[in-house]
Amino acid sequence: MDEQQAPADHALRNRAAWDIMAREYADPGRRAWQDEPHWGIWGIPETELHLLPQLAGCDAIELGCGTAYVSSWLARRGARVVGIDNSAEQLATARALQAEFGLTFPLIHGDAERVPLPDAGFDLAISEYGASIWCDPYRWIPEAARLLRPGGRLIFLVNGTILMLCSPDADDVPAEDRLLRDYFGMHRFEWPDDQSVEFHLGYGDWIRLLRANGFEVENLVEIRPPEGATTRYTYVTAEWARRWPSEEVWIARKRT
Repeated sequence: MDEQQAPADHALRNRAAWDIMAREYADPGRRAWQDEPHWGIWGIPETELHLLPQLAGCDAIELGCGTAYVSSWLARRGARVVGIDNSAEQLATARALQAEFGLTFPLIHGDAERVPLPDAGFDLAISEYGASIWCDPYRWIPEAARLLRPGGRLIFLVNGTILMLCSPDADDVPAEDRLLRDYFGMHRFEWPDDQSVEFHLGYGDWIRLLRANGFEVENLVEIRPPEGATTRYTYVTAEWARRWPSEEVWIARKRT
């Protein structure tokens, strides 16, 4: 961790974009705080996906926590949780929701590629569309490894690789049923409307990166929504997502 290093250009761009987008996520964040755990854009219940380990007494960090609804789920299940997010506006919503629901835990305004916390302080690092797509994996995966104790678990949810290959180079335009992008070399994706930057890797690159940072992959959950599922997002249709995975969850454990 180098606290003196300046934030990367994508971190600054994403901070500016999310400080604007934050208002759109306040109401969905409130609803998620009220609900039982459910994952991704299709809201698949934890009771079906079984992503979370036992949390009682667990030290957990949410990397790119946004409105911190995932952190709230962990805290209610007995975890000692910390959230970090790049957007001050997102964290303002998270703090308001903490006050509304009477549940507090530390929230840090910072970059999940450079977390201002000591080594080996956590048993679980988790990200649902946070650091998992908005941070460079070649920076945030080593940082997650640094933060975790030996045997600690990393869980992160991302857009499906096939979805990204079939997505037009425009915001909120539905994925097509054909490949539009190269698979080899996929890494940085820039979106023209809000100037934000996402990161996505191919399967082999994910596996090599995780293993290089001391992780063993335990599972890759490819999410398929049920018939009749809906989402407020327009970049993928339910018909598409019933045929190909629009979301993936990686679960890895840091080697002892």
